[in-house]
Amino acid sequence: MTELLIKGGLGYLLGSIIGSLLIARLTGGVDIRTLGSGNAGATNALRIVGRKVAFWVLLIDVAKGWIATGRLALWAIPGIAPAGPELEAWCVPVCGIAVMLGHVYPLWFGFRGGKGVATLLGATLGISASLLLPMVITWLIAVILFGFVGLASILGALALAAWIAATNSGPPLLTFGIVSAVLILFTHRANIARMRAGTEARARRLWLFGTRRGQA
Repeated sequence: MTELLIKGGLGYLLGSIIGSLLIARLTGGVDIRTLGSGNAGATNALRIVGRKVAFWVLLIDVAKGWIATGRLALWAIPGIAPAGPELEAWCVPVCGIAVMLGHVYPLWFGFRGGKGVATLLGATLGISASLLLPMVITWLIAVILFGFVGLASILGALALAAWIAATNSGPPLLTFGIVSAVLILFTHRANIARMRAGTEARARRLWLFGTRRGQA
């Protein structure tokens, strides 16, 4: 249990490193939470500060998710007895969920972070690259059919949870999938409200490659 608590705490602190806000502090740039959609993620960074910065924001946010599940979860902590066989399987989902919570509620940035999609992508990659397929394919199809990036992100997270359930991957991984989907649904509640009100802007094909349209 001690190992799980320590790794969960470290995962949260890792998640609290927000790509866009870190870059802004290091370069004296703008806090993108005050502009556009108010989100600290790569999509809003693309709209506010352009593709180059958005690329690095995306890379940082994906990388920390991958580190949490692909490295931190497997790390043998010096001086700490490893978790027993029953608890060991929970290290990966605990680290994955913790890093996402850190991204959404970052300690270093006043608990106002991003929506967790890029970090979920990285955490999933750290678990297994094959799990990305249902998530990414669903996201692409949803964007093409509906044009809403937020809706596509929600459906992608739900597809991940459904795929984990369908493949009988076990309670720990299923818990990760379900909690991640619920968190992504929660962080996109404003998008859902705008879609219901008919005010959510649709992302166009060219906007996905850098023009400034849509909300995320």
